Amino acid sequence: MKRILRNRWVPLIAILSLVGGLSEAKETHLSVAVFDFVTGEERGNQGSEASNLLTGLLSTIDGIILVERAELDTLLGETELNLSGAISSEKAIQVGQLTGANVIITGRMFASGNQEYLVGKVISTETSRVFGASVKYGQNEGFASGVEALQEKLATILKENRDDLIAEAETPEERVARLRKLVGKKKLPRVYVEIPEEHVNRDVPDPAAETEIQKTLQDVGFPLSASIEDADVVIRGEAFSEAAGRRAGLISCRARVEIQMTRATGDFELLVDRQTSMAIDLTENIAAKSALQAAGSDLAERLVPVLASP
Repeated sequence: MKRILRNRWVPLIAILSLVGGLSEAKETHLSVAVFDFVTGEERGNQGSEASNLLTGLLSTIDGIILVERAELDTLLGETELNLSGAISSEKAIQVGQLTGANVIITGRMFASGNQEYLVGKVISTETSRVFGASVKYGQNEGFASGVEALQEKLATILKENRDDLIAEAETPEERVARLRKLVGKKKLPRVYVEIPEEHVNRDVPDPAAETEIQKTLQDVGFPLSASIEDADVVIRGEAFSEAAGRRAGLISCRARVEIQMTRATGDFELLVDRQTSMAIDLTENIAAKSALQAAGSDLAERLVPVLASP
């Protein structure tokens, strides 16, 4: 009998091990965005070519997910940010909010004497920590060899300094307590939230971003309204998600949520905002939902202080 019971537990143990491994995989993945390398005009498109090569090389490393270049162009094209040049910690955080990247990599290419140099900088969008690496190569070697050498150093930085690049996780209880302290004991407005959701041209009946924003506001103390007529503030928007890649049995999905917050009277806008996030799971549906939930959570962080203001 004991043997039978033990055998029955084998599938459950396997499932729990898989879930545990998945949770660990989620924790170790870094989302990375690579900017064009800064160069002089005499180098033409070498800065962009070096960036593309570095992106390709980094994409082969376990634990790293690269923000697609086309998506990076699109997202940053909506702002005054561009893909090259020096970037401050403040703008790095903004890029992280827009793209879901934990880390931004920038670089420079230049010559000194008969040597060519590549300098790369790793910037955390969560902790603002910065790490650097450099390589040199002969002018007759071509910059590809330099990019390959730089990639090895940057990969080591990403692996060995992960704890400094990712902000320490906050428990849900700690987050709610912090936001409640921010709000204080003032009278809070009644809020109506409506954010329809779509995943790859398919409507989703249970919007994850909307639910996450509602739950955060409710936990903090904001009364929720079931109708616009009964609300003081209206939050509306749209959300969509899509698969971003598959690797080692895991599926990554990206999600984007856009919102507009107004008084129920519609006389003026209180806030317009958007957030892009990424999540990884064994199934596409769960990864998409998790990405949307993460985007909703980040937006809620920025909604709370605006809603609590006079």
